[in-house]
Amino acid sequence: MNRRELFKTISAAAFVAGVSGPVSSQAFAQPVSPVPDTHATTANPREVLSLNTGWRFHMGDIAMPLLVTHEDTYNSAKAGRARGAASPTYDDAGWDRITLPHDFASFQPIVADANVDQGYRKRGIAWYRNHLKFTPADKGRHIELQLDGIATFATVWFNGTLVARNWSGYNSTYIDLTPYATYGDAWNVLVVRVDAEAMEGWWYEGAGIYRDAWIVKRDALHIATDGAFAHPVPSPDGPADWKIPVEVTLNNAGQATGQVTVVSELWDDTVGLLVQDKVTATVSPLGQALAHLTLHHNRPRLWSPADPQLYRVETYILDGDKTLDKVTTTCGFRTERFDAQKGFFLNDTHMKLKGVCLHQDHAGVGTAVPDGVIDFRLRKLKALGCNAIRFSHNAQNKALMDACDRHGFLVMAENRNFNASPDYLAQLEWLVRRDRNHPSIILWSVFNEEPMQATEQGYEMVRRMSAVVKALDTTRPVTAAMNGGLDAPLSVAHAVDVVGINYQQDKYDLFHTAHPNIPVSSSEDTSAFMTRGEYISNKDKHIMASYDDEAAPWGETHRAAWKAVAERDYIAGQFVWTGFDYHGEPTPFTFPSNSSYFGIMDLCGFEKAAFYIHQAQWINDTPVLALVPHWNWKSGDKVRVMACTNLDEVELLVNGKLAGRQAGNRFEMNYWTVPYAPGHIEARGYRKGKLVKAVRVETTGPAIALRLIADRKSLSATGLDAQPVRVEAVDAKGRSVPLAQDRVTFEIDDGAIIGLGNGDPTSLEPEKGNVRSLFNGLAQVIVQAGGKAGTLRLRATAPGLKAADLIIPVTAARPLASQATKA
Repeated sequence: MNRRELFKTISAAAFVAGVSGPVSSQAFAQPVSPVPDTHATTANPREVLSLNTGWRFHMGDIAMPLLVTHEDTYNSAKAGRARGAASPTYDDAGWDRITLPHDFASFQPIVADANVDQGYRKRGIAWYRNHLKFTPADKGRHIELQLDGIATFATVWFNGTLVARNWSGYNSTYIDLTPYATYGDAWNVLVVRVDAEAMEGWWYEGAGIYRDAWIVKRDALHIATDGAFAHPVPSPDGPADWKIPVEVTLNNAGQATGQVTVVSELWDDTVGLLVQDKVTATVSPLGQALAHLTLHHNRPRLWSPADPQLYRVETYILDGDKTLDKVTTTCGFRTERFDAQKGFFLNDTHMKLKGVCLHQDHAGVGTAVPDGVIDFRLRKLKALGCNAIRFSHNAQNKALMDACDRHGFLVMAENRNFNASPDYLAQLEWLVRRDRNHPSIILWSVFNEEPMQATEQGYEMVRRMSAVVKALDTTRPVTAAMNGGLDAPLSVAHAVDVVGINYQQDKYDLFHTAHPNIPVSSSEDTSAFMTRGEYISNKDKHIMASYDDEAAPWGETHRAAWKAVAERDYIAGQFVWTGFDYHGEPTPFTFPSNSSYFGIMDLCGFEKAAFYIHQAQWINDTPVLALVPHWNWKSGDKVRVMACTNLDEVELLVNGKLAGRQAGNRFEMNYWTVPYAPGHIEARGYRKGKLVKAVRVETTGPAIALRLIADRKSLSATGLDAQPVRVEAVDAKGRSVPLAQDRVTFEIDDGAIIGLGNGDPTSLEPEKGNVRSLFNGLAQVIVQAGGKAGTLRLRATAPGLKAADLIIPVTAARPLASQATKA
């Protein structure tokens, strides 16, 4: 490992028993000989095993047997004696076999008598069961079940004992199984009852165990889950010097006092090991201790949206030379500052937040979104020019948070439930503890649009919630998304560090004048309507034109919302409602509309006209020029043409004839109304009088064939890797036909189709199966590779069209380590 920057670590040993006090040390910048890598490179004794397979599923509730006799009543009150479907001996042989993640609502038909905000899909109650086997070697270890997300209320039994209840569909559940586990040939039985009749939001929330499940096996003396906090901060010694205070929570589930050494190392994947610190700690049986270490680094590469440089902090526990446990924490070096007059600064550089609000679902898969689709969505946002995301209105999949670090998004992390009672403060504490290492997070939001926001009660609740956040993380400000109460004498605005304003453009200047020292961001704005590929509104058919002319009564157009933010230095930035359409909340319509109209992109991630509007507004470093609409109209039609550009001037040509030249308008876009004639329209963009970009939209012929376009060149044979495939109808010249509505049937070999969509908010077609119609020329099929290397073959057919075939290589990959379960 050449070019290491190593510093001598001088540690002061300290003694800790239980939670009586922390262990601390200092690291000094004195070069020494290279630190051996033996512990950082050896296999981690901690096992993190997927529990996504082996599940049995029953849709519908199963009533507990009626208690009549004394014996039954007596036994029902005892540990390990759960009854009915919760009993280890219950016969689940006839249940469906499924794998996780599993959103059972996404399999339901769209029906008019279901809840509008849940996308007209019925939810209900369901049961999951799994059978696990632990080896004799596992005895003496700490065994934890981690359920990353269950919608909505969940009750969990293990070997007949009720071990957990969870009251939110967005926070993870960590359960110590060690006291209840059996080892050897006996099966351990895990049961989860999910009550998805309960709702936490007014959008599609999914239902069931819709995120990953894990079994984590580690030494009895171990680092607690989410127990390593390593967030770099500048050192007071100078702007080039940084330190990483590392806080490590140690748990001891064993029967004897443990005396260990805690080591933290900073790693750069290119350079190698940079610095190390270590302390000693003593943890009593069933006790907990905090170890504090400090890592120093000079002149790191700073994390930013343009260069999301990440480092690793490896933390491990040693008992002599034996590694007991090890965790890896990803971190990034960066500063942030919200200024009441100038807005947001990252690394002391002014940066306008160009953000979107996101819900967590996607076409075809509901809330059970694979990592490959998460990556697809973030890459689409990057292409948009987006640099920030507000996760509305809840904690997200941890894979999504990791991806935001890698892609370089600035994140407003938002709490789901506005409540200062102990149960809900615990949910907030979990969110901060899990996510505080992410360099992407710049704000903690404690609520969205609460009726109590302008009251003393709301103020007191936020004051307590903010204290919970700051007890765990003092490096980021607390905010709240307010849609009222800004002028109240005592409100939530007086209890947060940054005031988030939802809509209310007319209140921006009034609030800033009244409170010139309070930083402000537009935490939610816009709420404009568009149907992808449609350019003439027809309210009777639930169609909204794509010229950015209509918004919700409380909102603004995309153009007006950005202009209000861009022209005010004191506003840190905007978060557009929303980046993608989402299931449910089909404002301004009801059935048969079942997904939203707000998105910059549709439910599949296909671009609406709003995509190009924001590119013109947000992108500065590369030329942007796009033309709307398509050029397949009726002769004599008067067609409104919109050019979206960030260039100085733009001209429009219709079949080679100049229709006009205008100064580029990044706030309002450029428009012409011209008579339609078959052929083409062309836009030419100029900077400083020089032609730098031209785009053309042509009249297409009728569709004659289908075309399949993979998002990525290959898939990995992990058994979980998935990606969306774009489906198009093309004419004889290979041009995508924008009005095609053909019904397409799919066949797949050596893979699985896990979801279908087309972005039509009124479609009643199922999102599972192998048939989907094109909507305005496009559809999407999400394919998943199996666990073997080879090729995945997808075939698309439609009456009257030439079939399309797609071959996606599936590359060899180490399969995800999995917990042994019953077949």
